[in-house]
Amino acid sequence: MTDALRLVDIAAEHLDDVVRVRSRSFGPLDAASRENWIKDAKEFVDDGRFLGVTDGDEVVAGARFWDFQQWWGGRQVPMAGVAGVVVSPEYRGRGVGSLMMRGVLQRAVEKGYPLTALYPATTVIYRQLGYEFGGGRYRFSFPAAGLRALGGKEVAVRRAGADDAARILELVAQAHTAGRTSGPLVWAESKVADWLADDDNFGYLAEDGFVVYNWDGGDLRVDEIIAGSEATARALWATVGSGSSIARTVNAYVPPTDPIHLLIEHEADKQAQLQRWMLRLLDAPAAIAARGFALGASLEVDLELDDPELPSNTGRWHLSVADGAGALTSSTASGEALRLNARGLAALYAGTPLATLRRAGLALGGSPANDPALDTAFTSASYMLDYF
Repeated sequence: MTDALRLVDIAAEHLDDVVRVRSRSFGPLDAASRENWIKDAKEFVDDGRFLGVTDGDEVVAGARFWDFQQWWGGRQVPMAGVAGVVVSPEYRGRGVGSLMMRGVLQRAVEKGYPLTALYPATTVIYRQLGYEFGGGRYRFSFPAAGLRALGGKEVAVRRAGADDAARILELVAQAHTAGRTSGPLVWAESKVADWLADDDNFGYLAEDGFVVYNWDGGDLRVDEIIAGSEATARALWATVGSGSSIARTVNAYVPPTDPIHLLIEHEADKQAQLQRWMLRLLDAPAAIAARGFALGASLEVDLELDDPELPSNTGRWHLSVADGAGALTSSTASGEALRLNARGLAALYAGTPLATLRRAGLALGGSPANDPALDTAFTSASYMLDYF
């Protein structure tokens, strides 16, 4: 790097430069897409959630982060969703991306986010900064005719529109709270209303569930489905499958534990798709306090955390979990502690078993007798439905 490279807040006058860097990273935008990108980018600019690196007066890198809530153990936790990380080709491999991402981490901390997550184009830089895999985004493919045969005709289903956004969010919250879900994002009601108002999306609502799907080339694609009962699950999937005379296949973004895998007669196509996403704790005590934990878990464990990028996380801590809640408090105890770096802490938070972390060298020391209790407390099949 040179002395001319500086971390900056991206301003409106920088956006044309960022678009040029983006085109070299992800391909060019057509005129309409470029206009929409600029319009959306201004929201991040106005809220101080868009950073970049300049060489003199030229923007050579940029990254922004979404203001998200994310479900963890059935509770909503604020999360900075990092996206649009771009570096001009001639500046790659020179530390520019690391400079920018360190700025993103610090800004997210300043704004009070306990967590950050992203979909990595490469894992190397993000692991160096303390990120580790948190879960996946799964796409399964089902025969449309098999979905159509699921029945559920006794359940009343109607079309959903923008006015149903609040009800959709209620149903999502009920399902994820009851299921102690980890991973899915929480969208603002205005964004959900826009999603439902889009003529390319088809929304259907039952008393205890909904589905939103659309065309995916010659196939159909389910973006999200929530069902509070077997009958509603059958009715909503059958509604999607009713297009089987045209579409032979339905691609669906659902978790591996979704009931559809048990309801449909034939298994999903073996060519399922998986996109991995990465997680990082920015404020370890706040992240633990905000998360939900397994109701049957009870533990008292000392941790020794090492986080060079965010030294406020480094040190000796005591982890307490009981009655579905957790607390991480500073400790002066001198006994043997479970040692975790930032990657190990992120993976533990996301439900990676201690045996796996130990074999990967991301968890050291402590008493192995505590591992089953930790596994129970953090147990999670983390997934996302959205790409950002």
